Amino acid sequence: MIELYTWPTPNGRKVNIMLEETGLPYTVYPVNTQAGDQFKPEFLAINPNNKIPAIIDRNGPGDKPFALFESGAILIYLAEKAGKFLPYEPAAKYTTLQWLMFQMGGVGPMFGQAGYFRSAKDKQQGAIDRFTNEVNRLHKVMNQRLGQSEYLAGERYTIADIATWPWVSNPERRGVDMALYPNVQRWYEGILARPAVQRGMALLADERTAHERARANG
Repeated sequence: MIELYTWPTPNGRKVNIMLEETGLPYTVYPVNTQAGDQFKPEFLAINPNNKIPAIIDRNGPGDKPFALFESGAILIYLAEKAGKFLPYEPAAKYTTLQWLMFQMGGVGPMFGQAGYFRSAKDKQQGAIDRFTNEVNRLHKVMNQRLGQSEYLAGERYTIADIATWPWVSNPERRGVDMALYPNVQRWYEGILARPAVQRGMALLADERTAHERARANG
């Protein structure tokens, strides 16, 4: 049994989707980052970097409990545990890891910054322009790649797609016109149609909505 500590953000949803796709049994423990749960001692004991997601595999290496944080590391771990979504053949494996690192080092940080600065009350136009331009540049990279292959790492759906896909949701929040990136749009819609992705996206969504409504109402 995997213990999943998460909240419905793009980084959290990567692992939600992965667990649904692999069929590994898991139990969810909400970590409401909007309420500061990530700073509680019990969560810091799992992830001292106070970020979601994190997991504990009660049947980890050596049949011992094993805690792991950082979404990319978790995706690799779960892929190897389940034997899915990370090719074994070296060239395909490292192509997958290449595009996973593209998400970790580029898509996640840049998309996150663009969303933050574009929605901030204190508008900083220089930051808005910088990160909006970079988000669109990354879309161009993905659009070119997805014009050459069905998925980011090739013709197979992998953890590279699972990691990147949640970040492409809500493009208007990041100043992206998806009509300019038809290959990304095709890829996005194809993955959205997967039942496991829909289940992963729905996980804790009601709890997040209820929290946001309560906060808005004071």
